[in-house]
Amino acid sequence: MNQWYEQLFQNYSNKYDTEVFTQGTMGECDFIEKEIDHNQSIRVLDIGCGTGRHAIELAKRGYSVTAVDLSEAMIDKAREKARTQAVEVDFRVADARNLAYESEFDLVIMLCEGAFPLMESDEMNYQILENASKALGNKGKLIFTTLNGLFPLFHSVKDFINLGSEKGLSTENSFDLMTFRDHSLYETVDDSGNKMSLKCNERYYIPTEIIWLLKSLGFQQISIHAAKLGSFSRSDILSTEDFEMLVIAQK
Repeated sequence: MNQWYEQLFQNYSNKYDTEVFTQGTMGECDFIEKEIDHNQSIRVLDIGCGTGRHAIELAKRGYSVTAVDLSEAMIDKAREKARTQAVEVDFRVADARNLAYESEFDLVIMLCEGAFPLMESDEMNYQILENASKALGNKGKLIFTTLNGLFPLFHSVKDFINLGSEKGLSTENSFDLMTFRDHSLYETVDDSGNKMSLKCNERYYIPTEIIWLLKSLGFQQISIHAAKLGSFSRSDILSTEDFEMLVIAQK
């Protein structure tokens, strides 16, 4: 049986591009460019690329980009968008848990929870980080966003559920303090107008966990910040009010 994220993205690519959380692409790419000093010789890997919004924008700006996603439908949409905009990106259907890249890239991005931390086990999430690390060459950099465990830890269950409903994320939540996993019911409509009711399972991480995981993979410089839609910045200090965290790690 397919996992909830596989079911969601089988027929969701058009609606995905209209979601509020996908509207910060330009500012997020501005931040990425700044992080790599606008060096267009940088080789970029986008893991969990969705419909290719970051990959296409970076390619427009002159970067060599390879982008992977588990969903064939999302990759098809990404390729269509790239053709329409006359942009060349190496889009591939691939599972982030089983990537074969080794020291091929200077930058890996995983934004908007495109892969990590959606997996149903911590071991699978770790595999994604491990493969991202393997894909990077010497002094390579990893930039990703993930769910901030400080938020549900410091808010009441009622506040947490209300925020999820406001974001259109779910109608029912059950956050487990032992596993830091949020089990929720996500109700939406796919591109064909069919109603979907999906039982989601997402992992929230606290900053110290992320730091430990990345250090175990050989990253030397690790910086964690608040992830503000469309305006990533190293000056934004992560707080208990931030739903997502921005992680920047370098070997």
